[in-house]
Amino acid sequence: MEKGIISFHIIFKASFDEAFFDYMTKTFSYGKNEKLKSRKLLQEIFSKGKTFTIHPVKVFYLQPDEPLDFAVKVGVGASGRFFKKAVDRNRIKRLLREAYRTEKPVLHEYLKTYNKQVIIFLLYIDKILPGYITLKTKMPLILERLIKQLNETGTSNT
Repeated sequence: MEKGIISFHIIFKASFDEAFFDYMTKTFSYGKNEKLKSRKLLQEIFSKGKTFTIHPVKVFYLQPDEPLDFAVKVGVGASGRFFKKAVDRNRIKRLLREAYRTEKPVLHEYLKTYNKQVIIFLLYIDKILPGYITLKTKMPLILERLIKQLNETGTSNT
């Protein structure tokens, strides 16, 4: 009898862990289809897009005219003027991507609920190297503000 309970527990735990792992990897992934790589979309976001700043990040965003293959496309950048070394720029971009990746479920849920799509570019504008904690604390504020802005544009269009 003890063996049956233990084996059931092991099987149940293994299947639960696998399901939880699948959920976590899908929820917090930052895959190729979510990255902003298209030159056309980049030019469009900088020419037609709207902006707001939550220091130290300036956010460019645009709701696309044509449907995207994914609900959100995100790009990140850092100024070459303030950060001469590519190592520093790459670190900033890596930190921005990680902060976005861990905080994005709120945005994805909003976009799915209201059937919207958005293109986002996060530009680091400060002159000093950030810490992860700084960007991690600012990212929820950025995403809340973005959702608020998208709500305002959505209600004015209808």
